[in-house]
Amino acid sequence: MKLFRSVTNKPWERKGIIGGMRPEGAFNTDAERVALSFFLIIASVVFSLFTVSYFIRMELPDWQPLAEPTQLWLNTGLLVASSVLFQWARNIVGSGQSNNLLIALVGAGVFALLFIVGQLLTWQDLQAAGLYLSSNPANAFYYLMTGLHAVHLLGGLWVWSRSTIRLLSGAEVTDIKLSIELCALYWHFLLLVWLVLFALLANT
Repeated sequence: MKLFRSVTNKPWERKGIIGGMRPEGAFNTDAERVALSFFLIIASVVFSLFTVSYFIRMELPDWQPLAEPTQLWLNTGLLVASSVLFQWARNIVGSGQSNNLLIALVGAGVFALLFIVGQLLTWQDLQAAGLYLSSNPANAFYYLMTGLHAVHLLGGLWVWSRSTIRLLSGAEVTDIKLSIELCALYWHFLLLVWLVLFALLANT
């Protein structure tokens, strides 16, 4: 009977720590930080491919450059302000304090939302001028690249909203420190991508 039990035993179904060892991750850092790093790499590749496609497509004879909308300058300033405020919030939680954290965090999200509103107004102005998505390949690339950037920004705002709600609910600074740090890093990335897109769209 004892021999039968040893043969039919399934050690892989046992739960708990095996051999007294605790499980360790492959990376000596937070899983969320690793996931964001991989995501930023993928996003960088995607935007790079669109940029290369933009340069290749503009060499064809049917390409008609899109005049730079003046609104883009204001939109850029809004995104810069949002990134600066996120960095301020990151510095606050990094020092273990909470003074002005809510102001910095809410302000960062508000400026990001205003940036998206500014982008929508720019798209409306272009359509009012007869510059539609299908009017010209340059128009199509403009809507595609700025729209893709706005979608990434909306994804970041979802994480920002969760962190802000937790802070308003009385969460400790240590509980949302990682979320704020990752939001700041993500916003700096989106600002860098936007500056490249802005320079690309404004000079071609």
